[in-house]
Order: sequence, then C-alpha cells, then structure tokens
Amino acid sequence: MNIKFFFINQLFYSYWVDQYSYLLYYIGVSLVLTGVLFFVGFSFSPKDTSYEKSSAYECGFEPFGDAHSIFNIQFFVVGILFMLFDLELAYLFPWIINIGNLSVFSFFVMYIFLIFLVVGFIYEWKKGALDWL
Repeated sequence: MNIKFFFINQLFYSYWVDQYSYLLYYIGVSLVLTGVLFFVGFSFSPKDTSYEKSSAYECGFEPFGDAHSIFNIQFFVVGILFMLFDLELAYLFPWIINIGNLSVFSFFVMYIFLIFLVVGFIYEWKKGALDWL
C-alpha cells in the first residue's frame, strides 16, 4: 500500500466523519423517531367508523352539497400568481439592500428579470387571468 494514498485516505475519512457525522446522526434519529411515532399512532388510534366521522365538516353547519363538487380553476390561478409575485419580492429584497455594492452587470440582470415579470403580468392581464367572476 502506498503511504501517500494512505494519508490522503485518512485525511478524507477524518474530514468526512467530522463534517457529516452529525448529519447522519440527525437522519438516523429522525427516521427512528418517525417510525416509533407512526407505529404508536397507528397502534393506539381508534378504528371505528361512523357517519359523523366520514361526513364532511362545514364549520359547525350541517353539510350541504357534495364534498367533491367542481369549482372554478381561477382560484388556483390567482393563488399561483400570488406565490409567483411573492417569490419575486424574495429576489428583489437582497438586490435592493445591496444596490450600492452591485456591478453594472448584476444591476442590468435584475432589470431584465423585472422586465420579464412585467411582460408576464401584462400577458396574464390581457388573457383575463386576473378578472374575477
């Protein structure tokens, strides 16, 4: 066995053990705890079914209509658009904080990003995705 290879192998092994042993412990404890909690919850939970347990809950009111009724997809579209523009703010905030320290390239890259967002917003507006019923 080559002595140089032995020392490089030992250095790599000690680095790996030092850096990733806590992660492996965390994953192991998480898996064991998840398994124990799943087993305890499944073992001790009541298994009886009744009409009230299988019926839809309507915030204290008697249920009316089918729980699987079809509703307008526009609610999902508005939710997705809200998440998109909310995520845009997560990108804009660090850019605004560090605007004095940015290079010209990063300054214009963010402006290109904003132009794409404005063009997408105008497209959604023209298609009627933001119009309510």
